[in-house]
Amino acid sequence: MSSSAIIEVRDLRKKYGQFEAVKGISFDVFPGEIFGLLGPNGAGKSTTLEIMETLREKTSGRVVIGGFDLDQEPASIKKIIGVQLQASGYYPGLNLVQLLELFAGLYNRDIDTRAMLALVNLEDKAKARYKALSGGQKQRFSIATTLINEPKIIFLDEPTTGLDPQARRNLWELIAAIRKKGTTVILTTHYMDEAEKLCDRVAIIDKGNIIAMNTPDVLIDQLVASGFEKPKEVKQANLEDVFINLTGHALRDGD
Repeated sequence: MSSSAIIEVRDLRKKYGQFEAVKGISFDVFPGEIFGLLGPNGAGKSTTLEIMETLREKTSGRVVIGGFDLDQEPASIKKIIGVQLQASGYYPGLNLVQLLELFAGLYNRDIDTRAMLALVNLEDKAKARYKALSGGQKQRFSIATTLINEPKIIFLDEPTTGLDPQARRNLWELIAAIRKKGTTVILTTHYMDEAEKLCDRVAIIDKGNIIAMNTPDVLIDQLVASGFEKPKEVKQANLEDVFINLTGHALRDGD
């Protein structure tokens, strides 16, 4: 085990009957790092994430989070992590202040709800009901709830899926700002540009195995060194850059 790692996973396996979804993977995550778990649907990344979040039992292997062994101290792990909930995790009829107060009560914490909403650029939506929020607003609020217990580590599962380009880039800035405060971030995403922009390191998982793990730059350099060539010339910008440049960087909420 690496003494400097905040997350240590060794020979992690998860079986469902005869099907082995996770096949003995091992990796470390270091404090203050943004670490990406990448892979196609069914690769095992969400199962791995849920095991680390204490939401799913493993078949075998060892997981240590913040110095706490998953088998022996899962309650201690829950106190130091934040987990992004999906939309079904919220009471749609409550407003944002009420929802934050509800979560704070569950953690037995006193929080400044206005400051928490300001952190995710939602202070003007304090009295809005969750069900009335746009997709980007819901994702930012979801991240706010992960921060209530001042976690050392937060887990984000595909945080920008379905968002427009402005909302995506705004969420990237929010995730980077959270990391700057010392929080370790573990995320999954299907957007490779997102992983390349945000992640210090990524692990690529396929069919339950880690098939590559390094910084995005090193993985790209290794591919190029292998003789890989793109079928056409790479331009200095892409269509998303055009869209952002023409419509503006400012975040817009609503339809």
